[in-house]
Parts: sequence; structure tokens; C-alpha cells
Amino acid sequence: MKRGSPFINPPYVGPFTRYLFAIAMVAGTTVLCEQARPYLSPVNMVMPYLLAVVLAAVFLGRLPAIITALLGVVAFDFFFVPPRFSLTIHDKEYLVTFVTLFTVGVVISTLVAKVRESLETLRVREQQTSSLYNLSRDLAAAVDTTAVLSAVLRHIEQSLDAQVVILTPADGELFAAAATDAVELNSDEKEIATWSFRSRRLAGRGTGSYPESPWRFLPLKALADVLGVLCISIDESRHPEGRQLHRFVNSFATQTSMALERIRLIGEAQQAQLLMARENLERALLNSISHDLRTPLAAITGVLSTLVEEEDKLSAPNRADLLETARDQAERLNRFVANLLDMTRLEAGALQPRPEPCDIQDLIGCALAAAEPRLSGREVSVSLEPDLPLVSLDLVLMIQVMVNLLENAGKHTPEGSPIELAARTEGDRLVIEVSDRGPGVPEHDLGKIFDKFYRTPVPEGAGGTGLGLSICKGIVEAHGGSIAAENRKEGGLKVIVTLHRDWPAGGREPS
Repeated sequence: MKRGSPFINPPYVGPFTRYLFAIAMVAGTTVLCEQARPYLSPVNMVMPYLLAVVLAAVFLGRLPAIITALLGVVAFDFFFVPPRFSLTIHDKEYLVTFVTLFTVGVVISTLVAKVRESLETLRVREQQTSSLYNLSRDLAAAVDTTAVLSAVLRHIEQSLDAQVVILTPADGELFAAAATDAVELNSDEKEIATWSFRSRRLAGRGTGSYPESPWRFLPLKALADVLGVLCISIDESRHPEGRQLHRFVNSFATQTSMALERIRLIGEAQQAQLLMARENLERALLNSISHDLRTPLAAITGVLSTLVEEEDKLSAPNRADLLETARDQAERLNRFVANLLDMTRLEAGALQPRPEPCDIQDLIGCALAAAEPRLSGREVSVSLEPDLPLVSLDLVLMIQVMVNLLENAGKHTPEGSPIELAARTEGDRLVIEVSDRGPGVPEHDLGKIFDKFYRTPVPEGAGGTGLGLSICKGIVEAHGGSIAAENRKEGGLKVIVTLHRDWPAGGREPS
């Protein structure tokens, strides 16, 4: 704690020095009275000695003030009461003066000492309250255990000028999570801290357990558990042992426990929210998968049942239509399962691109050929920048990206509307754009269309699993690139894929 003012508590003056000051004050008062003796009667010289007693009580303390009063009586008798330079008293009335001077000196010194003690107590309490308030403010702003322990360590060091070690449990043992610089507990002190942790009881100096230790060990008790042990070593010459100090240290331990418990409860609440979100996601995933699996399976089962049960009644064209329907649904089911497997591989990190120098024209041509059966014969206009350089990429994976983007454009746009595909270079990057002329995507949904199982609400009736764009994002990012979407001013959606021209293996950006 901060030092008090000289008026309240002069810690810089030692006990022996105070008594010397008391003697010096009596000597100085005697010299002044000697100078004023021709002008004052002996009785009036009592007042300077009384003033010296008051000053001694204010600045030196109770015992020095009493010594000042006693020496003042002796000096007044010896130097100024007839006969001078003798302790003999001829006039007995001076005895009343002596008793009064000494009594008033003792009473004044006692009253001043009580006032000083009260002021000192108020000062200490004000400092402790301020320290606890500042600690509470910092703990309220702490967002993790490290911030909490750092705040506690800093405030205890500043308030008590003490050495601090905060132990927390890990794997059944206590470890120093925060400590004053260059301070460590020895093996005996660690044993005491472990005993305090397990017994949930105070230990060390000022307690009934291991009082010979220079450290205080305060268990940080929460609702049901002990979160750690607060170890404090205080300089007794600056902060004597007492109930007030004991309550102050316990307040630090209590606030630390509450803050650590709050951080733990917040973590548990966040974990509960994550579990709830995961359960909701798994439920949504199950619903989506079950619907997307049941639909083609039901169609295939219906076709096969019809062919088996009504084989003699079906004409060749009807049989061909049913088989075509079954094939379409089987392909749909196959794409869905393939998308699920690809997404699983992406999330597990098992999908690693193998880059090779590729011609962009080959990439576009292969993608168009693969997507043509699913585009229902709609026009796809291609605009490639002349003399495009070779780009390092995994051709098979990037063909899948382009096919998914073309299918997405065809699925979410009116039948017969054109699709535009363009490629160009920007510095050391290749930019590929797939644009359509559909209704676009609401602005608040643009950041979600690459999420798993997210489906845009427009147009109505658009099918899909909600995995195509997520797979595109995963593959592009595995190439060290980026993918984004934006609405076109003239209407429609534009998906922009950006890749490095010289992308190294491993997905790391070139330096």
C-alpha cells in the first residue's frame, strides 16, 4: 500500500529518532522561554511547553508526546520556577501547574493518537476499497483465464508490494499459471499448496496450518471445485499481521475465484451452444440427406416395380421412358453421394490437389462437355483472353468446379436463358467468371451461398443438395485461390474464381 502522509503516520521516522525529536522539542522550547523570561511570568511559560506536547502528539506519536510532557514539567521546574536551577519548589501552587501540564499533555497525546489511528484505518480501508474496485473492474473486462490471472497478479503486487504465485491444476498436479518475476515455490511450499488445494483450507502464515511458512496459501474455491491456490508472501515490516490484512487478502482470493468461475461457466455455456448448434446442423443434415436420398430411391424403386409387375402391359416407348427416368434418378443419386464424399474428403484434408501446367481452353472445353447433358441445350457463350498462359492447377478437380458452377447457373435461371463464361489474367492471377441472367441472389444471402446445405430461396422449385458451391469453395481454397459471388447490375449472378498462375504444391501461396 502507499505510504501515509506525515501528519497521519510518519513511517520514515524510527522509534528512537522520535524520542530524540521529543527531547529536542523540549530543549528548543526552553531556549525560547529563556529569551522571553524577562517579559513573561513563569506561569505563562507553561503554554509553549503545552504547544510542544501538542506538536509531539501530532507528529511523533503518543509515547513521545508523554515523554515531551514529562520533560517539559521537569524543564519548567528547573529553569523557571523559583528557586531556579533547582528542582526544589517553594510555592506549592506550582504543583497544580505541573500536574495540569502533564495531565493535559497525556490527554492531548491520547486523543491525537486515537484520531491518527482512526485516520490511518480510514486511509487503509479507502486504499483497499479502491484496490478491490479496480480489480473488480479489470476482472469484469477479462475474457479469458490468462487475463484474469494477469489482473490479479498486478493488483496484489501494487496494493501489498508482495510476491505472488497463482497455481492452477492440470493433469492432477498444480502448476504456476502466473507469478511475480523470478519467484518460485520450493518443494515444501508446493506440498503446502497441494495440501491447501485438496483440503480447501487456508494454510501458511497467519493460519493454524503450517504457520511457520512465509507464504499464505488461499484455495480459490468455486461452487463445487477448487480452481487453484493463491500464494502470497507479504513483507511484515510494511504490513503487520492483523484482521484487516487477513480480510483484504481473502477478498482478493474471493474475487479471483469468482472471476475464474465466471470464465469457466462462460466456456461451458459456449460449449453447450456449440453442441446445440452441432445437433441442429446434424438434424438439418439428416433431414436434407434423407429427403435427397429418398426421392431418387423412391423413383427408381417405382420404376423397377412397374417394370416387374406391368411388364406385359407396357409398350416399348413406355418401357424406354421408365428406364430413362430410372437412369436420371440414379445419376442424381450418384451425384449426391459423390458430393457428400467429396465434402467429407475436403473437411478431412484428404483431398490434396496435384498441380500441373494446364491450358485454360482445355479446362473450359472439358467442363462444357461434362456439363452439357445437364444444361438442357442452353447457350453458353465463352470469352477467353487471347494468349492465356498455362496455369498450374489440378485439372480433374478444377473441371469439377467448373461443372458445378455451370450446373448451378443452369439450375437457378429460367429455361433457355444464356450462360456466360469468361477467363482473363490480372497480374499473376487467373480470373474465371461464370455469369447467368437469372434473378440473382438476395444481398443478405450472398455470403451464405458457399455454406454447406444452403440453398437459395429463388427460384421456387430449384432442386439440389446445397453442396455444389461448398465443394467449389473447398477445391478453390485448396488451390490457394478464392471464390466469391456478386449480383450483376443487368440482372443475374456472377461467380468469380481467382487462382494463382504459378501455384505450388501444398496449397501455399507463392511468395
